[in-house]
Amino acid sequence: MDLTKMLEKCHRGQWKVGDLDWSGTPRPMSEDDERAVVQYFTDMAGIERLAGALFAEQEKQAEEPVLREIFASFVTDEIRHSHAAQMLADYYNVHRFKVYQPNPALVKFTPHFVDAIKYLSPDVANAYITAGELILDVALLRSLNDHVGDAMSHQAMELINRDESRHIAVDFHMVEYYSSKEYAEKLKRASAPTIAERARATWVFGNVLYYAAPFFRDVFFEPMRRVDPSGRRLKEAFKRMQLIASRPTDRESPLMAAMLTLQDLYNDHPVARAIAGPAIERIMGIDGSVIMRLYTEAEKQHAQRMSFDELAEDALAAKYAN
Repeated sequence: MDLTKMLEKCHRGQWKVGDLDWSGTPRPMSEDDERAVVQYFTDMAGIERLAGALFAEQEKQAEEPVLREIFASFVTDEIRHSHAAQMLADYYNVHRFKVYQPNPALVKFTPHFVDAIKYLSPDVANAYITAGELILDVALLRSLNDHVGDAMSHQAMELINRDESRHIAVDFHMVEYYSSKEYAEKLKRASAPTIAERARATWVFGNVLYYAAPFFRDVFFEPMRRVDPSGRRLKEAFKRMQLIASRPTDRESPLMAAMLTLQDLYNDHPVARAIAGPAIERIMGIDGSVIMRLYTEAEKQHAQRMSFDELAEDALAAKYAN
């Protein structure tokens, strides 16, 4: 990836929430539908604030000046997205059926995820960020927009999706870096973590695992069951993650190796899945339907011949597929 060109794209792609036309009238909704839509946009505002905090930490850690500027622009994007999502929640909150608050699972998970970016290995943190962005961009945002089926949502989501496409492209670039010989050599040169640092990292990762499962369930999986009942888009997002993980790399991430081992156990050993399946789902924090392999052998072989930039473009194309 040419980071200079990406930075230029980030600068060109800026927009303001005030540029949108908020003068329209929402389409009629049932009480149940209005409650769900307003809650989803309320949660989306919180998710975007969390994403902004994560990118702010990545900005601090980035060594390349251009990459720091890119992450800084992503922080600006996410603040804008959060503002837009909250305004969409207010726009569709026609009947004021209740006072809406962010999902408790999102609130509880947020500080632990931010700690993960601060204190865990950057490749571990980036893996979670990439997964979250793929679920948000390929699955949730588009499905929510289709479910709302209203001009105001379409207008805002078109611009938000454009921003998120840049984020995913850089996420894949970072995955490539963290799986490279260059990064492996950097780790060899680095000082070994102290006992205190290891203990803190263990505590932080334990909290991420503990709070991730209810977060993904309540904020992603449950809404997707309503706005994408077929589950097609959610599986498409997870297939992209599985294809990344299936690629041979110059550096094996301990986290990726552990997750692949659990996935292989879940897929290839029915007896083990029957006995340990719920525990594996809890550890990985996701539903069993997306732990199952979602790609064909042909898709795997094709993905292994692609560059990371091509993989990112392929993932982005998936969100616009019918």
